[in-house]
Amino acid sequence: MRNRGLMLATATIVLVAGGAAELSTSAGAAVAGCRVTYTISSQWQGGFGANVAITNLGDPVNGWTLTWTFATSQSVTQAWNATVTQNGAAVSAVNVGYNGVLGTGASTSFGFNGAWSGSNPVPATFRLNNVVCTGTAGPTMSASPTRSASPSASSTPGNPGTPGTKTVRVFWLKPTNVAFDQRYPDGIATVMREAQRYYRQELGRTFALNATVVETVNGEHDTSWYINTNCDPNGDRYWCVVANMQAELRRRFGLANPDSRWLVVGEISAEDPGKSGGGASPGWVLLSGHDADGGAGLNGPMNRWYGGMVHELGHGFGLPDSTSTDGTPMSASFYSYPNTHFSQAQKNAILAGPYGSFLS
Repeated sequence: MRNRGLMLATATIVLVAGGAAELSTSAGAAVAGCRVTYTISSQWQGGFGANVAITNLGDPVNGWTLTWTFATSQSVTQAWNATVTQNGAAVSAVNVGYNGVLGTGASTSFGFNGAWSGSNPVPATFRLNNVVCTGTAGPTMSASPTRSASPSASSTPGNPGTPGTKTVRVFWLKPTNVAFDQRYPDGIATVMREAQRYYRQELGRTFALNATVVETVNGEHDTSWYINTNCDPNGDRYWCVVANMQAELRRRFGLANPDSRWLVVGEISAEDPGKSGGGASPGWVLLSGHDADGGAGLNGPMNRWYGGMVHELGHGFGLPDSTSTDGTPMSASFYSYPNTHFSQAQKNAILAGPYGSFLS
């Protein structure tokens, strides 16, 4: 079915790291405490993007340094909103001029791109100005306190080489001449999570996403190749871009069409304006450039892309288009999202369909 203008969409996984700490204190001690949320926003073979949010739970600070230690061969390659340095596995992030003051309860964040090999676990312990971030506030002394810490992490990101089965597996393919932009995997993930929420609302159950919601794929060709290769210049060019993407994803990741392991969503940042498009069939959703732009927040109101993804996933789960504008998301009523709902017949068909067992 031809895409009516849908977007694709990656979120993110939020990983909160903390540790239990015992502090030796005395009367009149200052109050210190912090919470750190470490988010793997996207991950691809050998690289990843992360966002680190800091909340100061103690007395106000004027200038901060956040430190942690990577567990494996991870490294920071680029950072923004903080000055990040690394010595071996030890990493230090220092505020920049405009975000150094944190009042009690105030938050700030910074991001970075990194490299990994083998695995990409979440750092177990973070320290803000040498205080272990446990998610609570407590007294501390200006001198170094005696501290015994038992770090833990609530979860670790999945390896993109071994995603869970019976999940919706999402790819963003970036051609060689397209610069990496964090808004795309983040935005695609947001759309997928909204579609996930909607399916639970409608069906009482929903699909699972992988720990790394969107796998960023560095394409083998530039945008012109995806637009023009295997495409009759005088014929219908609608499917050329997404068909080339699908062929590459199938070859590089060993995917079938359909694939019993995953319902696959593929998004590519390439499009021949007015000619390229996308759509879906059981087991696959294929979307081109304007959909990726929509997910990244660059192409109009988000409800249009949320509704479009719900519509295309409906095809992925085996539903046909409605024959009229009937108030369901399988018709043009998806443009009215969230004021659109599956019919009982559509719900039954999804649950009895080829991917109904993916829903829980």
